[in-house]
Amino acid sequence: IQLVESGGDSVQPGGSLRLSCKASAYTYSGYCMGWFRQAPGKEREEVAHIDSDGSTYYADSVKGRFTISQENRKNTLYLEMNNLKVEDTATYFCAADLDCSSESWYHWGQGTQVTVSS
Repeated sequence: IQLVESGGDSVQPGGSLRLSCKASAYTYSGYCMGWFRQAPGKEREEVAHIDSDGSTYYADSVKGRFTISQENRKNTLYLEMNNLKVEDTATYFCAADLDCSSESWYHWGQGTQVTVSS
């Protein structure tokens, strides 16, 4: 499976961005798809995921501000980010695994940078 993220940018606090992750067509179906982020000097953290049945998970730090969704016919995963905060600054990675609870997700994209600053 190949994952390619896009949509990262520099925005001011309170702004919005939508990240996209295009997945290989033949392996997209049946996978749990997730977004992770890693800020400089910090460990990578899971932001959100969406399981193959459509159930979702959000980290407490983004609940109510971020929305994960997918468009199966386009094999694309999205992360809508609203009311962005300085602390959301990080490299955002798309990931896929057959198990949402995996300790080590198997497939990763190259990442896209999100910078929130005034």
